[in-house]
Amino acid sequence: MTDTAAERLYMLSFDHRASFEKELIGITGTPTAEEHQRISELKAVIYAGFVNAITNGVPPKASAVLVDEDFGADVARTARAAGHLLAMPVERSGQDEFDFEFGADFAEHVERFDPDFVKVLVRYNPDGDGNLNRRQAGRLAQLSDWLHAHRRRFLFELLVPPTAEQQASASGSQDRYDTQVRPALVVRTIADLQAAGVEPDIWKIEGLDDRVDCERVVAQARTGGREHVTCVVLGRGADLVRVARWLTTAAPVAGYIGFAVGRTIWLDPLRDHVAGRLDRPVAVEGIAANYRQMVDVYAAADPAAVHSAPDG
Repeated sequence: MTDTAAERLYMLSFDHRASFEKELIGITGTPTAEEHQRISELKAVIYAGFVNAITNGVPPKASAVLVDEDFGADVARTARAAGHLLAMPVERSGQDEFDFEFGADFAEHVERFDPDFVKVLVRYNPDGDGNLNRRQAGRLAQLSDWLHAHRRRFLFELLVPPTAEQQASASGSQDRYDTQVRPALVVRTIADLQAAGVEPDIWKIEGLDDRVDCERVVAQARTGGREHVTCVVLGRGADLVRVARWLTTAAPVAGYIGFAVGRTIWLDPLRDHVAGRLDRPVAVEGIAANYRQMVDVYAAADPAAVHSAPDG
């Protein structure tokens, strides 16, 4: 395993809510009390994999969990008590338009759990609906101002879904959109949000295949005296091979500090556990192994990494 000479962030993300219900449990409506408990237990399995990975060499000072309050409150409290880095979301799950999960009470929920990072997931395309973009930017600026006034770090997960015209320009190919169209849109989106007063500390960026595109994203994220701002790679549920390629591309770029990856790490072991094909300890081991693999891939491509004994 590796430790790092500079700040690094290896985040295991499992704050999924609506998608978790549908993909793993097959719930289409509001979960029953029994289903809610089942989902909470599955999130505890993921957290056990995280702890297993740290026990087996992942550097604890760089490791973090991203978990929600709804199904993961117990995990969040346990992680906080254990001294692990904790991130928690404040967005309403499963919505195309960003809004607060707890409305005007978002601050009270942040204060209650005291996470190291407050996270939002936002779908924003600079060529999309202008009114939608302005509404989202206004709410995000409000959150940004509050977080910085209270000395809390802002983690911004950015998705840039294509417009119909952009999709057509890529001949309907998601891969072509991702490589030829999306990178420039990401840079424009960051610039738009900065101009609107939205100031994340960390941008969580969908994987990019070209190092030059990673460099352009960082340049925009750090423009105008924002040298402290950093980026991490978002897994987007892609397979391990593709995510590993994204990590290898981003890791050498100054300004990228790690990743925030979720389903790529835990979905298959957890799905097999739910189906009865894996018992809990084996599922935990599988999640831990996938997480360790992501850490090793990033560190192997990271010029700032130094190989040493594990922390602990």
